[in-house]
Amino acid sequence: MDYELDTVCCGQHEVCEKLQLDEVEYYEDEELDRFRGRTSYSEEEIEEFREVLYTMRTDEVAGWVRSLELRQVNLPDEMKDEVRLLISC
Repeated sequence: MDYELDTVCCGQHEVCEKLQLDEVEYYEDEELDRFRGRTSYSEEEIEEFREVLYTMRTDEVAGWVRSLELRQVNLPDEMKDEVRLLISC
């Protein structure tokens, strides 16, 4: 599935550092697509997201979050603070 966007902003910086993204990029996380449209997760499911998160480089995290958004996969609420900390580093 391709998404055509001119620019994307992660919203985590005082000055927007726009990420160019024309299509969904996968981060070896295709299995997370089964959560499309979900808003709550079990602890086991949250650990699946964490496993992906902590196997990527810090500079990939914002792109990964955007990829999830484009794929309509909601990041578990329990992980949002972790992700913000990693993005702000």
